Amino acid sequence: MATLSPVYLGTIIALGFLTLLTMRQLLAKKIIDNADPYEQPKRAFILEFIICICAAFLIIIYQNRVLHFPLESTLSLLIGCIIAGFFIGLNSSLIKEREIISHAVKAGEYGFRSIKYSPITHKFTLIAATTFVFVCLVLIMVFSRDVEWLANTAGDADSIMNAQLSVIYEVLFIMGVLMILIFNLIISYSQNLKILFNNQTVILEKVRKGDLRSKVPVATQDEFGVIAEHTNHMIDGLRHRFELMHSLKLAEEVQQNLLPTENPSLQGYDVSGVSMYCDQTGGDYYDYFPLPNGKLGITVADACGHGVGAAMLMTTVRAFLISAVENYTDPAGLLNEINKWITRDSATSSNFTTMFFLELDPQTHLSRWVRAGHEPPLHYHSHSGLVTKLEGVGVVLGIDESYTFENQHTEIQEGDIILIGTDGIFETRNQDDLVFGQERVRDIISLHKDQPAAVIQKTIVSEVKGFRGKISQEDDITLVVVKAD
Repeated sequence: MATLSPVYLGTIIALGFLTLLTMRQLLAKKIIDNADPYEQPKRAFILEFIICICAAFLIIIYQNRVLHFPLESTLSLLIGCIIAGFFIGLNSSLIKEREIISHAVKAGEYGFRSIKYSPITHKFTLIAATTFVFVCLVLIMVFSRDVEWLANTAGDADSIMNAQLSVIYEVLFIMGVLMILIFNLIISYSQNLKILFNNQTVILEKVRKGDLRSKVPVATQDEFGVIAEHTNHMIDGLRHRFELMHSLKLAEEVQQNLLPTENPSLQGYDVSGVSMYCDQTGGDYYDYFPLPNGKLGITVADACGHGVGAAMLMTTVRAFLISAVENYTDPAGLLNEINKWITRDSATSSNFTTMFFLELDPQTHLSRWVRAGHEPPLHYHSHSGLVTKLEGVGVVLGIDESYTFENQHTEIQEGDIILIGTDGIFETRNQDDLVFGQERVRDIISLHKDQPAAVIQKTIVSEVKGFRGKISQEDDITLVVVKAD
């Protein structure tokens, strides 16, 4: 093959490639364009590589059959076409990948799908190793041919020097061509990486600013594709969380609106109440109800658990309570009525609610009350300084529809204090795992017995917070303080 002139040899090679290139467009449509987008870059490489190999075989057949060259003389041509096919195929694959990325960005293709993960590091390693093999192979072929040529042609010092320069120029030329091909691949791959990196950073910048409407296009089967999918999952999770937070905020506002906005005014009594939830919403509830003959009803309830579920249960309990108060006769009759409806609603979920209902009579100061499994309120007796509990038999609401509650009676004298709270007060723990307990509440009542109900209520809440310290609130806290003037 060395006997052929460069023009003639170049013409043969060009015709061999042009023959197959005329079919390339048709082959590309069938093999590349109709494939899955993730497979198109790989198929683009395979197509270009096969075209180069086929062109090499066409040229070899022509030289063997027409020019009668032995097959071993065309080995260098075959190796050259393999190297050319490798680099041309890689470049075509990168161009196709860039087209797919650009299309995914414009079309907004960020749907999740199971992709076959192919690390970029593996691709780099494979390309580097293959390039190294090709360079070594070319150098071996060049040196073996040139050494033989030098041995046959070298005669004197000048001819040896000229032969050496020729070998050096040939090696530099081959290395220059290989470096250009490698440099072209580096530039092409850098463009792809830049697009992928920009896609990711642009979306993350939007997320940082609170814009969760956009997602990262998933267009590759490498680390960027995996990161894009995880980023999109994160965006969906953040969007869902924000929607949930918005819903919880709305639920919090709604539930807060269900609580009394001001303390009641009742002759002979000073009343103050508060609720604090450990979540945005909670299961604690307190309320005041005007009753017949100028009486006042005070209720404190605690649904099992806390959060949204407990809040929904407590909203239902409140609705039953407001409806039953319309036909009020006495505390026991009221709880008997609402217990029937709560039990029917909670039959499948097994949820229950504790409740304490206190009826205040400003004329007789004789109060009636019912305790439905609730924490017994504390009763401070001003004449003796003792603190007792308003205990009584009564199951929680929502367990037994047929259960019959009974009224309890107590006399409230001037200066007496009744504290109705939920277990979130007494069961509050500090960093040493100690509970706040009832003794501390008794001491606060005794110490502030001469203060208004609002001061006593705020002091207890403040002491509970101080006792808890940096530990987060684990349960809802509700407190109503009643003081007889």
